Amino acid sequence: MQQLTLFNDQSTELTSDDYYTPKWIFDALNITFDLDPASPIGGPPNTPCRQYFTKQDNGLLQDWNGSVFLNPPFSKTTPWVTKWLSHANGVILVPMSKSKWFNDLWNSNAAIIALPSNLKFDDPTGGNGSIFIACLVAALGTSNIEALNNLGKVR
Repeated sequence: MQQLTLFNDQSTELTSDDYYTPKWIFDALNITFDLDPASPIGGPPNTPCRQYFTKQDNGLLQDWNGSVFLNPPFSKTTPWVTKWLSHANGVILVPMSKSKWFNDLWNSNAAIIALPSNLKFDDPTGGNGSIFIACLVAALGTSNIEALNNLGKVR
């Protein structure tokens, strides 16, 4: 079995994947998650969750339980979205993409909302930055879908 990695490497060095979901998204959702399987080293700065995995834990290889919040590494989104869809309980933040995983997400029964085009992610230095592509948030599971409605118009 091929080992899947959380990010481009297993080092503790920061990468272009190290951008964090802004706190206002969690404030709007107003729920606590059971797990963040793709958390930065040291734990999630904003994610309200009971448990988390970092790249050293390799969240793809761990068992997921309960409601999962996932902001996967955008450099390696496919296996994360696949596992999230299979888990079917949580909220995911991903870039819009011309890819099979995006089609799978779009065609699933997930509730989906587009985020503002000027979305700024938090970065490890305490600043924030935009990315060049639009992002969306999707939810599976009744309580997660209800929380997603707090962000705006849901598809």
